[in-house]
Amino acid sequence: MRITGMTPYVLRWPEPNDFNNLRMTVLLAVDTDAGIRGWGEAIAMWPEACKATVAIIEDGFLPLLSGREALDPQGCWDAMKKHSWWYGEGGIASFALSAIDMALWDIAAKDKGEPLVKLLGPQHETLPACASLHVNQPTIEDSVREIAAHFANGFRSTKLGLGKRGLSKAGRDPDYDVALVAALRNEIGKAGGIMVDAGNGTAWDLPTAVRTVNRMAEHDIAWIEEPFHPGRVADHIALKAAVSVPIAAGEREWQPAGYRRWIETEAVDIFGIDPARAEGITGFRLAAAAIEDAGRIVNAHAWSTAVLTGASLHLSLATRSAVLFELKPLPGPMQFELVEEPIWHDNGLVSAPPRPGHGAEPKMTAVDKYLARR
Repeated sequence: MRITGMTPYVLRWPEPNDFNNLRMTVLLAVDTDAGIRGWGEAIAMWPEACKATVAIIEDGFLPLLSGREALDPQGCWDAMKKHSWWYGEGGIASFALSAIDMALWDIAAKDKGEPLVKLLGPQHETLPACASLHVNQPTIEDSVREIAAHFANGFRSTKLGLGKRGLSKAGRDPDYDVALVAALRNEIGKAGGIMVDAGNGTAWDLPTAVRTVNRMAEHDIAWIEEPFHPGRVADHIALKAAVSVPIAAGEREWQPAGYRRWIETEAVDIFGIDPARAEGITGFRLAAAAIEDAGRIVNAHAWSTAVLTGASLHLSLATRSAVLFELKPLPGPMQFELVEEPIWHDNGLVSAPPRPGHGAEPKMTAVDKYLARR
């Protein structure tokens, strides 16, 4: 089965889980001479990055892979890595590679008539659903009311994104952040899991991070995620030594080698991997293998379209150390309009769609509706 074409689609949509701010991504269709089409995604996010990702796909990787065996994702991955050696140690090249690799694995599973997890090797039948949300309500009371409703609707845990766009002071006032966690714990009781994602909009120095995380620990948070910019390696190491709460990081890493460097620091307990930016299914598996060998936890990132959700879910179910799966709790167009059968939880548990491939086949009517036109 040979690769015959690649068609990128730059999409733009209002995301209800991000205060209806506009978000962007690149979906990619890879076609074959057998008539099987696979879908992948590159989360390039900004207009110029989406444009550059499309250029690398169309002008670099498509000529390289045209006519190659589509059922050899590893061989294609190796060829793309070799081709982009000068500019491809991360960044835009990793986005483009991710989309192609994801689509090729989708093709491979469709060729077998099996869900992707069957090819990857299932380790779980289901995973607990986590409501991954941006805190953007104007008051703590409003935020707690909204989050508690997600628990009432079956979610087993929540990850609170601080410092996001919206009306909340979360991420901008450590006392507010601690009070939010305390109020939420009081509302949901001991059973519900709470993770805190400090994120890019939160600017803690090391002493503030130590104080804030230790205060949050009194309310039983499961982990603190991305407490600093990824370049602040020494601060991650110092925080790890000063708190009992597990530390999560890695969402903005590009490739397996970067994860291995983080493992060597011994500062991270939970590694976030995004297969739409960290070199696809192949890159995810290489990174996850190293993380599991080190005795750490793998947590797939899935905060974009249903295509990424499908790929991340199958990877999570095939990863021994995965402990939950994150879903955006508010229905949005890229989860509920893009595909015929949205990926969702059943009484708080998420399982793989029984459909061949990653199970998130975009509807072309939706793709055309959200196409970013100049």
